[in-house]
Amino acid sequence: MVELWGRSRVDVRQSRLILGAPVPTTPPVLMDARAAARALESSLKDPRTPHTIADAAAESGLALRDAERGMHELTSEYRGHLRVTDKGDLLYVFPNGFTKPWQTRDAFDRAFTRFGKAFVGVGRFVVRAWLMIVLLAYAAIFLAVVLGAMFTRQGNDNRRGGFAGGEIGLVLFRVLGDALFWTFHPFSPFYVGYGGYSANTGYSNGYGRQRQRGRDKTPFYEKVNRFFFGPTPPVEEPNTMAKTVLAQIRASEGRIGLADVMRVTGLPRDQADPLMARLMLDYDGDVHVSEDGGITYTFAAIRKTALDGAASAPGAAWDRKKELPPLTGNDASSNLLVAALNGFNGLMAFWAIGADLTLNKLPFIFGKIPIAMLPWTGTSIVLGIIPLVMSAALFLLPIGRALARPAKARKVERENGRLAVLRAILSRVKAKEPVTDKALVDAWKQATGHEPASKELTREVVALGGDVDLEKSGEDVRYRFVDLETEAQALDEERAEASEEEKKVGKVEFASDN
Repeated sequence: MVELWGRSRVDVRQSRLILGAPVPTTPPVLMDARAAARALESSLKDPRTPHTIADAAAESGLALRDAERGMHELTSEYRGHLRVTDKGDLLYVFPNGFTKPWQTRDAFDRAFTRFGKAFVGVGRFVVRAWLMIVLLAYAAIFLAVVLGAMFTRQGNDNRRGGFAGGEIGLVLFRVLGDALFWTFHPFSPFYVGYGGYSANTGYSNGYGRQRQRGRDKTPFYEKVNRFFFGPTPPVEEPNTMAKTVLAQIRASEGRIGLADVMRVTGLPRDQADPLMARLMLDYDGDVHVSEDGGITYTFAAIRKTALDGAASAPGAAWDRKKELPPLTGNDASSNLLVAALNGFNGLMAFWAIGADLTLNKLPFIFGKIPIAMLPWTGTSIVLGIIPLVMSAALFLLPIGRALARPAKARKVERENGRLAVLRAILSRVKAKEPVTDKALVDAWKQATGHEPASKELTREVVALGGDVDLEKSGEDVRYRFVDLETEAQALDEERAEASEEEKKVGKVEFASDN
């Protein structure tokens, strides 16, 4: 664009010198991309019809340079597509017009995501409060009740008047004690304590086996959160997608195609196209069309570097295989301890309701009168209903997540299958090998363990612009990806002609640190 303006400037300068008019000394001011997009949005009569930049400029009255920036902005905003004619002309088309039919779905997804995050955040806060204030507090109270009942039975000859339901309490006490033993005792193979452990040599005192090479520093409240809500997902770094594409651009001589974008990001084609339109605006990119109609994107400005060594390309998206996160992320001993604490409280709360154990009776737990023989003082709410309901509700959380895991596993499986098909197509197109139905089925099967449904494979082929190759069809169906083939050829030519001077900086003439 700068070069075009430079040539236009020379022509205008010569003509104005002849006519005696003043000569401009500064380049024309580019219109803001958003403002140009709004002007085009109100001017283009039928955006579903393919438009050239000249069409857009004529209908809107914008300069060609501003119309181009505006069309790129609209492509990004309304998920437009680019087409190339047999003469190498670039066409812009917006299948949905200047509407966003996906916006309702995306808004619902965002609202659901926000609600989910808010719900999980509140839930985590409640669980922490339940752990620190309720879970351990109730466990301590109920342990005191069990111990008090044991002392009462020892001091009372009438066993039937002792601790109603005491056998249940003793069994629960034993379960909780076992959970604590297997978690913290150094003789336990699940030991997570500190005695005799060295980060370099393992257990120096010989206790247990060296099952863990590092010390688990996860706070206990976080283990409780994991048990009920699952492991906390990693926080994605801002601009990760843009950084990945920029790294690929710098490693590819500043020339890139949609296939490269899909390879490093894993995005479907209908999302990679708008992404490139946005990056072109942000990083001074330009679109080139080869004689065969291959579309490439050039970012010469982003190549400039003062660093030594060649830029490294990011890994492919299919190398980062999607995995189903674990149900809790805790070890068995931590899950056992949390479940035992919550189960102990729930069952003891159930007993407390039957025994009419209220707060008024707690001072008598170490007395000589069994709790069951004390007069009725009301319904056990604090020691019965509340802990019973909370314990049951908390157990429903991991149960619900466990029931939802098959659906999540299928979603992860489909994504891995899609990436495997993408890898097979892009690698075969680049190597100029035939893309057969069998190759795509084998790729999906290798990634997922089973063959894909016919409609799933067809959907992925169509999304990448594939068509059945009728000229070479036989027993095994072959597919042609004309856009990807012409793009690959155009990129090879563009990169071969890319100048190394684009990334070089000049000699330092002044430095503020000298």
